Amino acid sequence: MPLRPFAALPQDSVGIVIPQQIDFPEPVLLSSGRALPVRIVYETYGTLNAARNNAVLICHALSGHHHAAGYHSASDDKPGWWDTYIGPGKPIDTNRFFVVSLNNIGGCNGSTGPASINPETGKAWGPDFPKLRVRDWVKTQAMLMDALGIGVWAAVIGGSLGGMQAMRWCVDYPDRLRHCVAIASAMKLSAQNIAFNEIARQAITSDPDFHDGRYLDHNTSPRKGLAIARMVGHVTYLSSDAMGQKFGRDLRSGTFEPGNDAKVEFQVGSYLRYQGESFSDRFDANTYLLMTQALDYFDLAREFNDNPASAFAKTSSRFMVISFTTDWRFSPERSREIANALIRAGKSVSYAEIDSEYGHDAFLIPIERYQKVLSAYMRSIDIGA
Repeated sequence: MPLRPFAALPQDSVGIVIPQQIDFPEPVLLSSGRALPVRIVYETYGTLNAARNNAVLICHALSGHHHAAGYHSASDDKPGWWDTYIGPGKPIDTNRFFVVSLNNIGGCNGSTGPASINPETGKAWGPDFPKLRVRDWVKTQAMLMDALGIGVWAAVIGGSLGGMQAMRWCVDYPDRLRHCVAIASAMKLSAQNIAFNEIARQAITSDPDFHDGRYLDHNTSPRKGLAIARMVGHVTYLSSDAMGQKFGRDLRSGTFEPGNDAKVEFQVGSYLRYQGESFSDRFDANTYLLMTQALDYFDLAREFNDNPASAFAKTSSRFMVISFTTDWRFSPERSREIANALIRAGKSVSYAEIDSEYGHDAFLIPIERYQKVLSAYMRSIDIGA
């Protein structure tokens, strides 16, 4: 592919970015009681100001990673996963903010995870990798924060599982962030959400190539199971209307005409197979199991006698909560529960319900009202002159 000159990059892009990494000198004690040597891969966009009060943390969702904006090379044909919202003049404006985006531990994009080498065995961790909780991600994010010389985040922002991390930040480190933005998220998963995650895990662990999680030792991967898991997840991220408008009942091959023996294949089936196969090429199955379990275990109010308002009692940040009308995986009702709990706790909260046809994936997509709402809130954050 011919290289695209830097000048040809969009003017509102953060440009070419280089991932960075940090290896912490001492193992991190996790909530499970186990100690883990930790490497974190991250990217930054924008400039940390002299007051060091303009830093924003981006928390990624289930299959996300550190590459949230910009391009890794001039030949990249696809920018970071949230490039629409991070950059000069965009809602998370890098002319104002210093943005930090990392790959959580347990991931498969450079940070310590199941595919990393266990120093005690010299082999990949695989299924021996410690179980994680959202609080473990927040703890290691705070360690990265310290390493970068940041005392307080101007904002911690996340969608879906990322929103859960943002809320955990408010509870665990109430004095270290001034604003919390939770998008398309929830204080805990519904039983239906847990069920979808269990189906996905069963697809992976039932694959003959899974080998009890030690597939790397067998030089293989449970690609079929991981692809099915992604297909299940992808269906839940889209709305019925969005799928109907995109595919309807259109056929990719075959016909319903009498006498036709060719296999009938719907466009939507072909699309899902493509999504599943491409995902299985780039994602680690043990990471998927680990991440979905952490998602299932999250319950912000559990340690507060199941009282959502009590969970937020000692938080000190302002809050922005955003939901999308057709999101049935993390429905607006779940976001309203967050907003209502914050109101009962006497906290400052803004809530917006965005009309969208895109389902849960809406938080990743350029939607005019969503962009305006997030832009207005981010402009309200005071970072001085």
